[in-house]
Amino acid sequence: MPWRLEDFTAYLRDERNLSPHTLRAYEREIAGFVEFAKGEMGLGHPREVTPATVRAFLAELHSRRLAKVSVQRALAALRTYMRFLGREGVVEANPARVVPTPRAPKPLPDVVGAPELAELLDALPATSAGRRDRAALELLYAAGLRVSELVGLDLDDVDLSRRLVRVLGKGNKERVVPFGRKAELAIRSYLPDRAAWRHQGNAADGEEPLIVNQRGGRITDRSLRRILDAAVQHVALVHRLHPHALRHAFATHLLEAGMDLRAIQELLGHASLSTTQRYTHLDLAHLMETYRKAHPKA
Repeated sequence: MPWRLEDFTAYLRDERNLSPHTLRAYEREIAGFVEFAKGEMGLGHPREVTPATVRAFLAELHSRRLAKVSVQRALAALRTYMRFLGREGVVEANPARVVPTPRAPKPLPDVVGAPELAELLDALPATSAGRRDRAALELLYAAGLRVSELVGLDLDDVDLSRRLVRVLGKGNKERVVPFGRKAELAIRSYLPDRAAWRHQGNAADGEEPLIVNQRGGRITDRSLRRILDAAVQHVALVHRLHPHALRHAFATHLLEAGMDLRAIQELLGHASLSTTQRYTHLDLAHLMETYRKAHPKA
C-alpha cells in the first residue's frame, strides 16, 4: 500500500513511543486525510499530495465547523506523517511543512471589577505583612505592573511625592508610570515595616528592594503569587485571581474611563498595540454606550 498507514502507526508506537490516546488521535487524523485525498481529490499515491491538497483538506475541516485547535492538531499530525513518508523514500518533499498553521483565537483575559478589587484590598489584615501585601497589590493595580517588574523595583525607583515609579520592563526598556493616592498611602504605611525587616535581617547585600520578605530580602515572584492567593481566600467574589489580572484591570478600567489606547500602551510598556488591545477588552454594551455618547451621528 503506497500510503503506508500501518507502518506509520508502528513508527509512532515503537520509535516515537506515543501514548495509546495520542496514537489513536494520529491514526484518526491521518486516516481522514487519506480518505479525503483518495476520495475527494482522486489521488492514488502520496507523491501526488501538494500544499494545495493540504490546504483543501484543512478547508474541509473548517467546513465541518471544527475548532481551530482541532485543525491545528490535524495539520501537525499530517506534517509528521509526510515527514515519515519522506524518511521512508515514499515522497521527496513534505508538502504540509509549507502550509501555515491556522491561528487559534486567544482567550480574552478575565477582568476583575473595581468593587471586587476594593473588597480584596480592604480584606488584608492590619499587620506588618498585611501592610506589605497591600502596598504590593495596590501598586500592581495602580501602575499596571508585571509581577516581575514589581519584585524588581528598588526603593529609589519610587517617587512618592510625585507619585511616579520608574520601571525596567521587557527588553530592558525603561518607562515612568504614574500611580494614585491610594497606592502612595499604602506604600507610606508599609515603609516602617520594611525598614524594621531590613534592620532585623541585617541586610547588607548592597540592594534596596522596595518589596521585601520578613527576613529583609527581595520578595520573589512565587511569594507574591502566594500573597495574592491568600488574599483571595478572604474574598468570595474573586476566584482564581492571579497578579497579572490586576494589570488587565488597570488597562481595562483606564480605557473605560476614556484614556487613549496608545497612552495605555505606553503605561503598560507594550511594544505592540495589538497586545494592549487584548488587555483592554470591553463588553459590547459598554462600547455601544460610549459610541452613542461620543459620535455626532449616533
